[in-house]
Amino acid sequence: MAESLLHKAYPSASVAQVVERTGGHLSTVYEVRCTEPTLRLIIKIYSDQWVWKQEKEVHVYQVLAGNSVSRVPAILYSESAGGPDNQAFTLMTLLDGQPLSEVSAGLDAAAIRQIYRQMGELLASVHRIRQDAYGYMVTGIVDPAPTNAVYMARQFAKKLNEFADLGGDPELHRAVEARVAEQAGLFHRCPAPVLCHNDFHEGNILVTRVQGDWTVTGFIDVENAIAADPLLDLAKTESYSMRGDETKRNALFDGYGALPEDWRERLAVYQLYHALELWDWFASIGNRSPLEGIAGDMRRLVR
Repeated sequence: MAESLLHKAYPSASVAQVVERTGGHLSTVYEVRCTEPTLRLIIKIYSDQWVWKQEKEVHVYQVLAGNSVSRVPAILYSESAGGPDNQAFTLMTLLDGQPLSEVSAGLDAAAIRQIYRQMGELLASVHRIRQDAYGYMVTGIVDPAPTNAVYMARQFAKKLNEFADLGGDPELHRAVEARVAEQAGLFHRCPAPVLCHNDFHEGNILVTRVQGDWTVTGFIDVENAIAADPLLDLAKTESYSMRGDETKRNALFDGYGALPEDWRERLAVYQLYHALELWDWFASIGNRSPLEGIAGDMRRLVR
């Protein structure tokens, strides 16, 4: 089956080995190692319920490539049927490297600075891609909001309702609601929506070491991409990867470039949103072990 799918893009290629990869939550992911030509590619198989996710992934990667963001997988072929059990499938290039999350704990400060500066440069290139409205992205913006203030008010209301429905602490709910009302003016300060990866953390950043120097080879996993304030994206990287680490933050921002004067205030309120969203997600899948720690982050952010 792998060879017949591969022939959609490379008619004469031969498959030497197929290896199932980990990390595909909404799809089954295989690495295909080929001869004639010698290639390593990725095939992703999607069940019927996630075809729209396939369409999103193809769209976002093509938008990135069309705007000269080259350090992402290239889409070679995509079809809404024709895979195993007539499922949707996508054939794409395999980026070199390994997830930063697998090596970061053993890196010294110089290596961290080297990598995070490159991450900042890469994320800035994504944020140069302007969007027409704010909202969740598939092959376009779903339920587009005309302003960031409208979008963030809607998102906080939605996530706070979920928090209450999932049994969140009523006192914390009120505190978050009050802080958002106090800080609502910050949402008006975003001049225009941009493409946001919305999961730009160490698990999705690929790195490799060449002659002693670390290189960011690219990023993957665009399933959460949105059109939003670029600081919302930076806040997620802060929340998921940097977590107050000044070495990482300074290097990322050095590579990223100039930030608005109010970046600290905006970053903090967006971190609150990401914590709320993450609490809701874990609660919704019945994983309660991380909830108290996330609630602690939320309490710290509303003080």
